[in-house]
Amino acid sequence: MPVGSPDVAILVVTYNSARDLPALLASIPAATVGLEVAVVIADNASADDSLEVARRCRSDAILVPVGRNGGYAAGINAAMAGAPDAPATLILNPDLVLHADAVPRLLAALDQPGVGISAPKIVDADGALAFSLRRDPTVSRALGEAVLGGNRAGRYAPLGETIADPSAYVRPATVDWASGAALCVSRECAEAVGPWDESYFLYSEELDFQLRAHDAGFAIRFEPSAVVTHIEGESHVSAELWTILTLNRVRLYGRRHGRWNTAAYRGAVMLNEGLRAATGRTVHRAALAALLRAEDRAPHPVEGAPR
Repeated sequence: MPVGSPDVAILVVTYNSARDLPALLASIPAATVGLEVAVVIADNASADDSLEVARRCRSDAILVPVGRNGGYAAGINAAMAGAPDAPATLILNPDLVLHADAVPRLLAALDQPGVGISAPKIVDADGALAFSLRRDPTVSRALGEAVLGGNRAGRYAPLGETIADPSAYVRPATVDWASGAALCVSRECAEAVGPWDESYFLYSEELDFQLRAHDAGFAIRFEPSAVVTHIEGESHVSAELWTILTLNRVRLYGRRHGRWNTAAYRGAVMLNEGLRAATGRTVHRAALAALLRAEDRAPHPVEGAPR
């Protein structure tokens, strides 16, 4: 490694994130004790003063104005292009707080043979466990979540994509994939997988990247001793963001499966949205309407958190 190069590059994608950045940037020193760190902030054309806040809070940060709101993947790609060479990159949402020693523990997980990505345990603002681990999408899992609900179905591997068993978050484990809010990626994995797919704009880009990491022979490792606090984004309350999330699930599945399998998956997702739309929930009505129109391109949000 060249003299002066960092042990890890921390990449943050911002979009109107001025309120969240100070807490994240303030948490980095305690989370990276003993490491040389480069902090890179890529801003997706924020209307607020995200970049100025970043400059005030972290004078040595590398600031990358993307010049447009090209989505989360575009921000990651811009940050990676502006980052110094490092053995690993830690990709973070801005609405996170890193706990003490989180980063060395994620890097240690990357040192295990075959591991290309490590993921921390995520807790919410109240300290409660967030179900951040996932199983690969299948028709049976989409159907199970539609009928039983995500958390109930997630207790059983054949029936749920989200791993909703708290005991699964106690010990390190190899997982299918994990939330993209915080991911540590080795240089070898990043080079093998290539750029993040910007066609998703928002949501499913992290699943696409991790599936391609699997394709390249890399494993994803969950490390519960590394902890981050995540202030949840707006997908659960914004009809526009929930529609993007739902459409991109189907689009990604269709890119990796045949016509009839994809039709079955789409039908299961539509059932999920339809059952919940029937209870009057606006976000699910919007997603169902988009699915019925067979839209393949998700609309871009006007506002919303990067994740």
